[in-house]
Amino acid sequence: MRAIGIILAGGNSHRMGELSRKRAICAMPVAGSYRGIDFTLSNMSNSHISKVGVFTQYNARSLNEHLSSSKWWDFGRKQGGLYVFTPAVTAENSNWYRGTADAIWQNLSFLKSSHEPYVVIASGDCVYKLDFNAVLEYHIEKRADITVVCRDVEPDFSVERYGAVRLDSNMRVEDFEEKPLHAKTNTISCGIYVIRRRQLIEMIEKCAEEDRYDFVRDILVRYKDLKRIYGYKITDYWRNIASVEDYYQTNMDFLKPEVRNYFFKQYPDIYSKVDDLPPAKYNVGASIKNSLISSGCIINGTVENSVIFKKSYIGNNCVVKNSIILNDVYIGDNTYIENCIVESRDTIRANSRYVGEDGVRVVIEKNVRYVM
Repeated sequence: MRAIGIILAGGNSHRMGELSRKRAICAMPVAGSYRGIDFTLSNMSNSHISKVGVFTQYNARSLNEHLSSSKWWDFGRKQGGLYVFTPAVTAENSNWYRGTADAIWQNLSFLKSSHEPYVVIASGDCVYKLDFNAVLEYHIEKRADITVVCRDVEPDFSVERYGAVRLDSNMRVEDFEEKPLHAKTNTISCGIYVIRRRQLIEMIEKCAEEDRYDFVRDILVRYKDLKRIYGYKITDYWRNIASVEDYYQTNMDFLKPEVRNYFFKQYPDIYSKVDDLPPAKYNVGASIKNSLISSGCIINGTVENSVIFKKSYIGNNCVVKNSIILNDVYIGDNTYIENCIVESRDTIRANSRYVGEDGVRVVIEKNVRYVM
């Protein structure tokens, strides 16, 4: 493809609460065996983007471990590759990334050393499928300076948490508001942009000269009347992991057959790092209904409408309903869990009860698992 990829994976969201204390949002587990960033990486690989840079910052240890080998997404090749960039102290700069534009500025050599004429910029915390080739062809056809991927949302959707985009009849962006107090449109930006590489370098250098740091506010909003910015609408499944409720609902969506079929049985595929784990084991007395059970799990109790991630143990006479159990969780016997997200590597004592009464409850317990 005639583009390189940039994945912005350094941000944090206070709306994720305790779930983002020990990992970047892009590293949040999704659908049993995947991470949030896998969907963007797979889209770029499937679009034949051979050179991708991932800009990480906040709590990036688990994300860096996940990205330690590029072979899982087929970026391990002689040309191109997967590059992970973290903030670094240099003679000219000692700041962390102060915004998305500043993150690109601090790694501008990645763009300058590339030869592809276009750049695809995407957030790493969204769950979707997209052919970036189609977006690029649309971008060229419209002779756009910047193309913004966007979608229409339902009337009850909280547009105020996203970038609101108003388009004219020719799909040109008339107005762009970042997290408006009152949205005037139900079209939101999906955080995916296509732009010519040389133009991006010029804009980023201009931002740096003026001490501007945000790509949306200081490029998209600022240049909306000066540059040809067009919207490319998508209609297929798209979700942003931006809050505890969003994260919970995203995983619950994968319990729907049509969503699983779309992501895992229809071409192109979604790829992820594969752990060497045995298949899930269901002991006598286990009862599973409409749930995703990952590799390495041992199930003794009842699991209904839930997603159980890798290496989790469900004890005897346990009941888990409408819940998400993250990696390596031990749940003791006779425990009842409903409408909850249980943090990874937790140990839930026997005879415990956790129920999310008013919405989703995040359970974090650090009990001793093994006693001498």
